[in-house]
Amino acid sequence: MRRLPEADRDAIRLAQDPKFPRWLEQVTATGGCSHPVHLSGSTTLLDGATGEILHHYDTRDEPGERLLVRCRNRRATVCVTCSRLHAGDTFHLVRAGLIGGKNVSAAVRRRPRLFITLTAPSFGPVHRAGELCRPRRDGGVCEHGRPVGCRVVHGPADPAVGQPLCPDCYDYATHVLWHAHAGKLWDRFVIAVRRQLASAVGLPQSRFREHARLSFARIAEYQSRAAVHVHAVVRLDGPSGPDDEPPAWGTADRLIDAVHASARRTVLHTPYSPAVGEPVLRWGAQVDARPLRADGEGPDDDAVAAYVAKYVTKGASETGAGIDHKVTTWGDIHTAPVNEHVRALMRTCWRLGGLPEYGPLHLRAWTHTLGYRGHILTKSRAYSTTFAALRAQRAHHVGHVDVPGAVTDAHWRYVGSGHTPGAALIAAGIAEDLAESRRLSAEARKEGEWGR
Repeated sequence: MRRLPEADRDAIRLAQDPKFPRWLEQVTATGGCSHPVHLSGSTTLLDGATGEILHHYDTRDEPGERLLVRCRNRRATVCVTCSRLHAGDTFHLVRAGLIGGKNVSAAVRRRPRLFITLTAPSFGPVHRAGELCRPRRDGGVCEHGRPVGCRVVHGPADPAVGQPLCPDCYDYATHVLWHAHAGKLWDRFVIAVRRQLASAVGLPQSRFREHARLSFARIAEYQSRAAVHVHAVVRLDGPSGPDDEPPAWGTADRLIDAVHASARRTVLHTPYSPAVGEPVLRWGAQVDARPLRADGEGPDDDAVAAYVAKYVTKGASETGAGIDHKVTTWGDIHTAPVNEHVRALMRTCWRLGGLPEYGPLHLRAWTHTLGYRGHILTKSRAYSTTFAALRAQRAHHVGHVDVPGAVTDAHWRYVGSGHTPGAALIAAGIAEDLAESRRLSAEARKEGEWGR
């Protein structure tokens, strides 16, 4: 036994426990979650009228007197099984807002709908993939003695792609501040689109909500230069939301015009800083707005939903956008497994976070995401369903039933998280088995469809 690896010895210890079968059931119920949350407590279901106990559950009868539940982390780099579940929920959330379902009217498919992309502005020239990177006939160097052009053809995997031609010329401070204000910039953009639509049809801006409602779901994605850009599904409904037809003037073309005009005009002023000045923040010049059409012309609804779902599971380390965990010291930045451009952004974030004028931005707490403080996925209230509703539907699907008139008395507390080495080994095996089972089931369904 002593010659066996620690994980194997721990796995044997677990297997010899009399409650191992029940522990195995718990791990399987989490889908083989790699970092489960451990809870201790009880739930009692009572008849609301008589007080009779209908059901009682207590973790004192469980292995280790605890219950394992999913960590629900969206990042595949942290937990593959939970990220897959999150991706599925994201797909259905976005798809429901495009074609209906999940208590959303199917009529939304015939509404004016766009898939838009807003980019960050330039903070300095960076190397690009594709054709000649940055050809310049006159050559020349910047004030720091570095070439201002590049005649190399970079491949997509070239480490130079996204890196500044001159790090000393690059505006790292504005880059970080743009990230910190990106959520507010989006909010102002949405307000500007509503105002632009109202002005285009002669409505007072204050009365737009009486005639139409703008709904959206957006994701933030990091480009190779480590700058966020935004993809969003934007839909125009009537004033009551998905069940209401938009006014006759609410067309996709008019919505496209409003998006482009608003992206150009949206401006945000940052607080004045003696060290940085007062950068003016705006969207980049590259704005894309494509109509989503019910007749199949334009981007496919399912493809858009699948793209969003795939991206939200990516960790920061996969996108070149920093790291997946917070940094607590300046030294953590030095040892982070990132390229020098990202490291410079992290250092700038940490430095600016120490200035009192930027205190409300909490930049040091968001150094690991280069100052970006928003969620990867956000949506407006009326766009579609919610993650909570999707989880409730999944619970009902596996047999959890709400009892009318019942009262729940629950007492739970957090007692830990993660696996021991042997438990992690077993959980990984369960996750692989479940993934293989899903793959075989998908192949069987395809063969059934082809055989018809």
